[in-house]
Amino acid sequence: MSPTILYCILTAVAALVAGFVVGKQLAGKARLDHEGEAQARAQQILRDAEEKGNRLRDEKIKQADERLEQSKNKFKSLRNEFDQESRRLKNELDSELTQRRQGVVEQEQSIKMLTETTQRQLEQLQKKEADLDRQREKNQTDTQQLRDKLEAQAEKRRLDHEETMAELEAKQREADEQLHNVQRQLETIANLTAAEAREQLVESLKNEAQIQASSYVKDTVAQARLTATKDAKKIVLETIQRTASEHAIENCVSIFNIESDDVKGKIIGREGRNIRALEAATGVEIIVDDTPEAIIISGFDPVRREIARLSLHLLVKDGRIHPARVEEIVAKTRKNIEEEIVEIGEKTIIDLGIHGLHPELIKMVGRMRFRSSYGQNLLQHSREVANLCATMAAEMGLDVKKAKRAGLLHDIGKVSTEEPELPHAILGMEMAKKWKEHPDVVNAIGAHHDEIEMTAMISPLVQACDAISGSRPGARREMMESYIKRLKQLEETANGFKGVNQCFAIQAGRELRVMVDAENVTDERAAELSFEISQKIEKEMQYPGQIKITVIREMRAVAYAK
Repeated sequence: MSPTILYCILTAVAALVAGFVVGKQLAGKARLDHEGEAQARAQQILRDAEEKGNRLRDEKIKQADERLEQSKNKFKSLRNEFDQESRRLKNELDSELTQRRQGVVEQEQSIKMLTETTQRQLEQLQKKEADLDRQREKNQTDTQQLRDKLEAQAEKRRLDHEETMAELEAKQREADEQLHNVQRQLETIANLTAAEAREQLVESLKNEAQIQASSYVKDTVAQARLTATKDAKKIVLETIQRTASEHAIENCVSIFNIESDDVKGKIIGREGRNIRALEAATGVEIIVDDTPEAIIISGFDPVRREIARLSLHLLVKDGRIHPARVEEIVAKTRKNIEEEIVEIGEKTIIDLGIHGLHPELIKMVGRMRFRSSYGQNLLQHSREVANLCATMAAEMGLDVKKAKRAGLLHDIGKVSTEEPELPHAILGMEMAKKWKEHPDVVNAIGAHHDEIEMTAMISPLVQACDAISGSRPGARREMMESYIKRLKQLEETANGFKGVNQCFAIQAGRELRVMVDAENVTDERAAELSFEISQKIEKEMQYPGQIKITVIREMRAVAYAK
């Protein structure tokens, strides 16, 4: 019998005993009062207690049976799950054991094959080693024979050389004696010592050599100039035709167009608070005047002007214009502009096929989009110089990738945020060196304005392409005041030389024509004068591109018929 059933039976018996005891007590008490009625009630209570005990016993027995059945079912379920899991684990173990056995068999086969291969290779190596030993012994024998032969030939040549040297010394002594006799005869005839005659001979030879050398140099330079000029013009013209592009002109002001003049009041704000907040946040000057449907944004920094223009566009579109909103929009626009700068730099290097550029240099390339040089957009200028360098490097057989890289980065010093007291070429060179660019690229950046010596083959190429891009018609523009000042300085520089009568700066300062006095300046001096003027202009002046110096010597013969 299970403990549950036994527990139910004992509980029922205890209930009966308790009911009987309670009934006896009640019966005794009732008997004292109403013996007859109490006895009847006691019997009824006993019957009720007995029935209640029987019902409670039956319920407990039924519950115990149900629990026993549930336990049996649960035990069967657990037994089934245990059997299934056991079979699954057994199958997995059998499968894994089979795979491992198969793997071991395969490894044994691989090891066997590897052993056989190694044995064959070892046998081949041993055979080759034996062949090498035989070849080495043969080479040693041949070398020894060759050494003996060479030593014999060297000894023979040494003996022949000694005999030849003895003969030459005898002939030299004989020639010295004859020369001494001739010298004494010449001194007697010319009444001059040997030293005096030597000085006169050297002086005459020097003059003759200078004349011949000058003529030869002139002819050689002329011939080289014809050939070099023809080839150079061909390369440059082809390069310009293949890479010509338009340039956007960047001013110091930007125009923001509005739909109506009513918007101007919102932009200004109460007592000018909105426009002051915008100017303080962007660092530009906002000019709101009588110009219809337009607001002028003035500033020397194109990045700031672009931030101000885009911020105004967003504020007018949104309609909520107040100082707090202005600061929020400007901060968001500045972040977008910085992301756009990186995107522009990445797009530029992808278009040019340049790889491995440092992220900081990519950012600087993007900043070129918002910079200008003499009115020429710096990014477009750098792209054009890169393409020119690549084309010319390909024509000349140089490294195209390095040339294109140097052409793109040659003006990165102009977009530096630090702006130290250094020329932009030197600053760009230091930045390229800092970000681990190739030494040839670094030298080309630093030397494209002759601040340092050119040591790389691509350095003069970058300098020439920079001049081509900057000096071609329509590429750049300058302020009228600085333009006129530069032309006057050109003419004053040439007028300072002796023998110059007049000089004229023509072709927008690209050429300087110098008229000299024919009586005081010879043809040779005219060539030297053009070179001296060019050197002085390079040292004392700053100018875009290059300047051609033409010295004109005109000889006039005047006579009067009376």
